[in-house]
Amino acid sequence: MNADLHCHSTVSDGLLTPTQVVARAAENGVELLALTDHDELGGLAEARLAADAAGIGFLDGVEISVSWGDDTTVHIVALGVDPAQPILRDGLTKVRSGRDSRAARMAEELDKVGIHGAYAGALRFAGNPALISRSHLARYIVQCGHVRDVKTVFDHWLAKGKPGYVSHAWATLEEALGWIAAAGGVAVIAHPGRYRISNKDLHRLCGEFRDLGGQGIEVVSGSHGEDVVRDMARLAREFGLRASRASDFHGPGESWIDIGRMAELPADLIPIWHGLI
Repeated sequence: MNADLHCHSTVSDGLLTPTQVVARAAENGVELLALTDHDELGGLAEARLAADAAGIGFLDGVEISVSWGDDTTVHIVALGVDPAQPILRDGLTKVRSGRDSRAARMAEELDKVGIHGAYAGALRFAGNPALISRSHLARYIVQCGHVRDVKTVFDHWLAKGKPGYVSHAWATLEEALGWIAAAGGVAVIAHPGRYRISNKDLHRLCGEFRDLGGQGIEVVSGSHGEDVVRDMARLAREFGLRASRASDFHGPGESWIDIGRMAELPADLIPIWHGLI
């Protein structure tokens, strides 16, 4: 099945509206899609209507920001949730409440290294202070001509340890998985190959995640090369996790891979969508 279970729209930090995301997925032959905007459920109703019209299977999803370990931010994708569930909605509101203040602090740090007006510039891209993110700051920096692309912005200024990075306390892993369970969904570790942690810590994360009720891991992700896919497949087998397939698509020109154009999952792994559709 051509399933893509992690992508973003303009409701968080994507470049396309929910309807446009679904249209692009349909053009690329996606059979099962999940919209997973950052800490936000607002695009799901629109995307579901578009998916129904296009004849694509659709899962309600969200990507939750989590603080884990020693100031490490990880992302947990929730699939098959009830968007109306109050526990999930209240939890996401709490997480979003910190985005605006963090962006303002990051802009202050960027100002010190010669990138001025970053908060106001990022807000023009985000539209809503509650949804402002590093991606919006990155787009402003590209627009100003400092570098050519968003990835370079992260590498130079916005990743952990860089001049514009500011740590923030998001949800705990236990909180995020509790919200997902309350909403009837399943939890998936997003793009595990991207986290700048040791193999030992990645194993520890997978163990804690599983023990708290987590069920899946993104084995195939837009940012995972072949070697990383093999490593993540080994983790899925070791911890008894189901495998997810995801582009993490944000928009044309900004994503590692186009929506629905990822490699297939290793044949021996159980896909996360088994039991969801």
